[in-house]
Amino acid sequence: MVNRDKLILDDLKKFRILNRDQIIAMHFNHLKQKVVVCNNVMKRLRRDGYVTACTESQPYNYFLNPSPIKKDSKKIPHFNAISSFYIEACKYQKPTLVQIEPKLAEKSTIEPDIFMIWLGSPLFVEIQRSIYSAKVMQQKINRYKTYFESEEWMKASWQKDKKVFPYIWIITDYKYKLDDVSPLQIFQTKDVDEFMKTIVKQ
Repeated sequence: MVNRDKLILDDLKKFRILNRDQIIAMHFNHLKQKVVVCNNVMKRLRRDGYVTACTESQPYNYFLNPSPIKKDSKKIPHFNAISSFYIEACKYQKPTLVQIEPKLAEKSTIEPDIFMIWLGSPLFVEIQRSIYSAKVMQQKINRYKTYFESEEWMKASWQKDKKVFPYIWIITDYKYKLDDVSPLQIFQTKDVDEFMKTIVKQ
């Protein structure tokens, strides 16, 4: 198995699921015949039993074998959105650390979709594919405030001498009016490009 195969399997483990175009963006985008090469590689990995595919979707969705999620899971669009966000972020700079749905505290506390260190800053990312009520979103933010007050975040392995609480970045088409967010620092943008325009203005 070549190193690129291992990297693809690592990404399938990290992101749970990737479609063919996402795999191309992560591993084959520099090639002239990227679609053909990707298809051949994934065909071989399926043949050798490393991955499995949902062939009912176009492009195919790929999973590790055995798969950590069901091929008809309702969370597939959510994981695809997380992967697409990551690919967009990598166009500016590849994160130095990425964790998908990290378990940072007890259940029913904070549950970010992504934690990453990107452009030198730690970020909790929330991918909002549906519109929440203002009350539900405020409750989500209040859980982040509780986590901040717990100081558990200071124990994270990535922390240095100066402890830094991550920015909170909400990917959403709908901008929420949030009350009393201090001491949190929150961004709301529809995508990575809008975020980059926002920080350039600051």
